Amino acid sequence: MSAAGQLRSLAREHVALAALTIPRLLRHPVWRNADPREGAGLGVVLVPGFGASDFSLTFATTWLRDRGYVPVGAGVGFNVGCTSELVDRIEQRLEEHVETTGGPVVLLGQSRGGGLARLAAARRPDLVCGLVMLGSPVLDPMGAHPHVLLAARALAGLAALGVPGLMDTDCLSGTCFEDNVAAATAPLEMPAVSVYSKSDGIVPWELSLDPSAECVEVHSTHTGMGLDPDVYVALRPRLAAWAAERFDLRDAG
Repeated sequence: MSAAGQLRSLAREHVALAALTIPRLLRHPVWRNADPREGAGLGVVLVPGFGASDFSLTFATTWLRDRGYVPVGAGVGFNVGCTSELVDRIEQRLEEHVETTGGPVVLLGQSRGGGLARLAAARRPDLVCGLVMLGSPVLDPMGAHPHVLLAARALAGLAALGVPGLMDTDCLSGTCFEDNVAAATAPLEMPAVSVYSKSDGIVPWELSLDPSAECVEVHSTHTGMGLDPDVYVALRPRLAAWAAERFDLRDAG
């Protein structure tokens, strides 16, 4: 893609443009028709994307809670730290939420958060009953838009100067990177869904085609995936099936 094309695709990903889809989501039946028994208390741990916080998944959290799931944030801050350290934090949150909800939980991550969620799920399949990845470049974590990679390298530069809590060069090209890339495509022991969009201006959609997941196409921007009703239409029956299986509610409907 030309430099001008890359700038246009990045402009479409502005958070203000993503917010324009909110009224469509709030009017859609997938948002308005909420059955509070649907989730049956199944826990969900949500992992935000690179440079985002748990607040970025507020709509997903609300949608899940209204349907009887028990969602919590992963506690990874703005998701700009070392990959291995962030996966350690997600594992700790999984252990806590499994204890709180009484059984394995769902991991749901957007963008880099989906990749981190996949690493945590592969490491601790005993804690995870289902995995959802939204626009996650699991096949090549370094395949995102050049401007995103530039920001990541800037953070690594700050880490080299002694700023704590940031990813470093080892996360981008060293042993940490190599180990996590190998783990990112390891076979999964639980059902997984990878949602992708050919309109994604941040992550090339081909990088989300996880061979261990059911790959589902939507028509959304990258930043707008958590606000797009088509995403929730795709997730609703799959999450409900996991909840039913987890609590053996299938005979009860």
